[in-house]
Amino acid sequence: MSDSLYTAIATSTGDGRAGGRTTSDDGLIDLTLAIPGEMGGPGGATNPEQLFAAGWAACFHSALKAVAAGQKITFTDSAVVAEVSVHPTEQGGFSLGAALHVEFRGIDQDSADSLVAAAHAVCPYSNATRGNIPVTVDTTVA
Repeated sequence: MSDSLYTAIATSTGDGRAGGRTTSDDGLIDLTLAIPGEMGGPGGATNPEQLFAAGWAACFHSALKAVAAGQKITFTDSAVVAEVSVHPTEQGGFSLGAALHVEFRGIDQDSADSLVAAAHAVCPYSNATRGNIPVTVDTTVA
């Protein structure tokens, strides 16, 4: 593997996702975590899946913008919605699944689909999850 361009460092303490804390080494992240109500927890705080979804949405959106700039394709607006779901496994554990919904304004459907495919090929989150969890990607042009 090549030299790292950047390494993010975060630490989880306490009870992990069940009321613990997560912090980044630079202090920009300092959050209490909670198990979502849908999973039998109290909710009321963020959870690892929300943080993963937020990171993936932002990263994919940046990849989309970079690919569009490189191909000199313009549009008036865009958004990426990432859904990260927790699924029980037959072995009693859990697995993840994801869906990316990419929304555009001011571009035709074929160009939008092409940009999304190219972004999915270069986004680090997409590359990390490819073949590891089920991921669906859809593109909407308004």
